[in-house]
Amino acid sequence: MVSENSPRYDATAFPPFAVTADVSLFTIRDGALQVLLIERGGEPYRGAWALPGGFVRPNENLKDAAARELAEETGLAWGAWHLEQLAAYGAPDRDPRMRVVTVAFWAVCAEVPTPRGGGDAARADLVPMARIESGAVRLAFDHERIVRDAVERIRSSLEHTALAAWFCSPEFTIRELRRVYEAVWGTPLDPGNFQRYVRESGAFEQRAAPPSRVNFDRQVDLNMLPERGRPASLWAARQTEDGFPATATRTLARPGRSSRAGASTPAGSR
Repeated sequence: MVSENSPRYDATAFPPFAVTADVSLFTIRDGALQVLLIERGGEPYRGAWALPGGFVRPNENLKDAAARELAEETGLAWGAWHLEQLAAYGAPDRDPRMRVVTVAFWAVCAEVPTPRGGGDAARADLVPMARIESGAVRLAFDHERIVRDAVERIRSSLEHTALAAWFCSPEFTIRELRRVYEAVWGTPLDPGNFQRYVRESGAFEQRAAPPSRVNFDRQVDLNMLPERGRPASLWAARQTEDGFPATATRTLARPGRSSRAGASTPAGSR
């Protein structure tokens, strides 16, 4: 509590700076990992690609600011994505206008409608992550560093959580889930090893196949059908109480990289 005799706080005694929220939103489209980018409509970096983001409003918390920016660019409502805070970036020269500290977020979404340029964005589009990593697409500010950090966080999370399910519909087949891993990691996986991981990881739970997928005139014992004639089982992700992807009881080692902890499954071996 400030007493009457305490010296008054002088905000002008400190250099001003602003806080922004920038978001790396990822989805799978055409079998590739893609990230939402906007073309800047104003200075600085007019015409350059950048991550969706903007200044945090006076009465707005950081996550609400990130969600607002996503809604403006995609038209999606809160809850249509999985959103997590990544890190803060505050190099003194990262923004030529003034000292700006950005708090970066990453998000994944199963279906992203045609992006629309909101706010001061000239337009928005989904861009393959491979084009950024190859240098074919350059980003404004320090956004290339941010998006690289974000995609590495996602790739690492796939090794030991159910995060990949957020790229899918609420229920999915093991084959659909494997395609997510292959798109995010950029490498094919052995189907048998991957199926074993999904069944034994504890991060996913099996659901019954819907009747629409079993198109028979009479009851059939599915165990008596040949493998290729069986309807695909549906699966769903386990979640923590606060809605985060469940942690697996064993890790799935990313091909070309050893698992950091726990038992591992060499999913990429053939």
